[in-house]
Amino acid sequence: MLFSTYESDNMPKVSIKPQWTISDLTGHSLSPRLLQLLQEVQAHGSLSAACKLSGASYRHAWSLIRQGETQLGQALLTMERGKGSSLTPLGERLVWAGHRISARLSPMLETLASELEMELGKVMNAQQSVLRVHASHGFAVEKLIEALVHQGSSVERKYVGSQESVVDLQEGRSELAGFHVPQGEFETRALAHYAQWLDPEHSRLIHVATRRQGLMVAAGNPLKIYGVADLARPAVRFVNRQPSSGTRFLLECFLGKAGVAQAQINGYNHSEFTHAAVAAYVASGMADAGLGVETPSRRFGLEFVPLASERYFLLCHQDSLASPALQAVLGILRSPAFHAEVDALPGYSAADCGLVQTLAQAFPGCV
Repeated sequence: MLFSTYESDNMPKVSIKPQWTISDLTGHSLSPRLLQLLQEVQAHGSLSAACKLSGASYRHAWSLIRQGETQLGQALLTMERGKGSSLTPLGERLVWAGHRISARLSPMLETLASELEMELGKVMNAQQSVLRVHASHGFAVEKLIEALVHQGSSVERKYVGSQESVVDLQEGRSELAGFHVPQGEFETRALAHYAQWLDPEHSRLIHVATRRQGLMVAAGNPLKIYGVADLARPAVRFVNRQPSSGTRFLLECFLGKAGVAQAQINGYNHSEFTHAAVAAYVASGMADAGLGVETPSRRFGLEFVPLASERYFLLCHQDSLASPALQAVLGILRSPAFHAEVDALPGYSAADCGLVQTLAQAFPGCV
């Protein structure tokens, strides 16, 4: 892992990035630059295109490739006359290993970095007021936190499942809880699931986004997976989300409706902790399907089969709405620039972004 700190105007900032390598039988490690180069070849379609866009020397790039092939004893790149270069199966596998590492670890490392920032800030007396955000990981809330940090707000961010998020707010461990609720037939059931941690009188819901959830499958959907009933086929390998996640809860709702038992699904107990990690797992060929939001599905070149729309909320107490920290949050959520960023995410809509409602207003007839 790469770990660094630097000073801003009033507090230290911590950044932790995942870095990995692989060693040959003699203990010599592949160059991290080689692994990055393979990712660039996959992204841009050829070695020459990757070199051109990154500014790297074509000769040096080939030297790295040949060195890696010597260490591993297998080809990483193939050349075809008139078609340029492409990754071999081993090269592809190395690239997807990197994608999976980043997708799985990045939210956890962001959480750890935030915790370290708070600890250092307390020691340095640089920490004045901290907004604690415990949230189900999502792409819109990620952009919100980035915007808050960019404008100088002190944010302690912790990515957890939707259930953990609302529990943490109720027990005083955060000021904002990010969680999502499906629209339509499962809305009442989902609200009942979270009801014990919601206060109809004092809870307030801040709309962040509406987004689509669905099945992420290989490009072209070769196994013809169109619904959760197809997940019960013996040949289909599934990758799930962790038990406390709202996505896992949504899957359980769909399975109950379809009359499919969890035990019928190959891979039901294998969990990843983010939508991106599920998408990377499917894209790498380790599974045939996973349930998640549309954004990472598109980023990894997967087919997306929409199943439901859901609203992502930030839950807070009414008394905290007037605080400078939450006013800063609302200012960002209501800005045209933020709306444009959210609308640009595949499957996301910024409609009602920044709207504050009571539970009864957000769920008429359910509370």
